[in-house]
Amino acid sequence: MLFLYLISILALVVQAVFVTLAIAAGMYYLAELVEEYTVMTKYVISWTVALTAAIHIGLMIFEDIPLHLNGLGLLQQLLHAALLREFPVVRVTSLAFVASVSTLVLHHYFAFKFFGTVFYKFSEVLAYFTLCLWVVPFALFVSLSANDYVLPTTDERQPLLLGDNNVVTDYLSQKSKRYSLLSFFSYAKESILPQRSKKAF
Repeated sequence: MLFLYLISILALVVQAVFVTLAIAAGMYYLAELVEEYTVMTKYVISWTVALTAAIHIGLMIFEDIPLHLNGLGLLQQLLHAALLREFPVVRVTSLAFVASVSTLVLHHYFAFKFFGTVFYKFSEVLAYFTLCLWVVPFALFVSLSANDYVLPTTDERQPLLLGDNNVVTDYLSQKSKRYSLLSFFSYAKESILPQRSKKAF
């Protein structure tokens, strides 16, 4: 009996490792897709924002979920729409970004408080959290890496000419210091997974 229990713990650890690797691979693939198709990504996220807002309106009409939860959700979607105006450029110091993160934390708090006091099926609670709280922020989080490959424009806040460097050299040196989801996954892939050495003929 004890041996089977220890095997079940080992199996859970192996399953957790496989699930983590699968999620990391999926996020890496999504981050590459976002970099390749930024216009389509903005289109998809915009429709996801509209769909999430429609779900909140439907919850107001058909369900007994408190008005402040749905109002907070609609406010979040307005802030997400404001973030999409400059997509793929995301300024983490902007008012829309700070407000959207703050309302996300607040929405989680009120949702946990409500679903902790009122009984709903687990599948319904998971549906609320997935569609109303996590889908759009997850999509925006994955698409942060697209910001690294945006070409410089005349709206750059920092001057591109510093010292003796030309525009291209200075721009590329600034880009190399940025950190993103895709660069993190690329670093993890290069440092963890073994590299094949190519044969020279």
